[in-house]
Amino acid sequence: MPDRSERPRAFPCGAHARRRSRRYYTRWARADRYGYYSGVAGSLLTLVLLLALAVHGEAAPAAPGFKVKLLDGKTSLDSHDLVGKRILVLRFQASYCKPCAKEAPGLARVYDRYRARGVEVLAFHVQDTARDTRAFVRKYKVTYPVALDTKLTIGNPFGFKGSPYTVVIDRKGEMVAQIHGESAVTRLPRILDELLKNDPQQPS
Repeated sequence: MPDRSERPRAFPCGAHARRRSRRYYTRWARADRYGYYSGVAGSLLTLVLLLALAVHGEAAPAAPGFKVKLLDGKTSLDSHDLVGKRILVLRFQASYCKPCAKEAPGLARVYDRYRARGVEVLAFHVQDTARDTRAFVRKYKVTYPVALDTKLTIGNPFGFKGSPYTVVIDRKGEMVAQIHGESAVTRLPRILDELLKNDPQQPS
């Protein structure tokens, strides 16, 4: 029986840190085949509770603000400029994360399906290099914006525990869903449809 307390840790950036992060990720993924972390129990409960708060008008946890420069080195994003305008899907992933690679095509489909309806997807590559991240983007034909978060300065305030990790932020700037591990691609359409159903900013 796997130890439920064994989860990936946050390490400083650098080659040694990435090796350690990969080792902990592998051990965590092996334990997670029983569904303790990414599957149904924890993240589904979190998702249901947060989404229920949003739908019924009660305040969900406020999302931390962030400023980031995208992988192209030119474009900068400030979360405060997006609040009230876009629903945000933040994806924390890594080039060495197999579930991240597996879900990459599906996440691109979600982005293509919902971006015209006011949804923005932004991926953060955690404890990763620019070179490996660019290779990941090319290999999996990633179309949504990507940035680096090598020191987890963005991931940690959002509750990052391991890749992949997905957070949905509504137009009010509140975190209405947190999905640890795989299954984001299958859950996101339901979450986004619910948020958009009564959205006054949707085109008639």
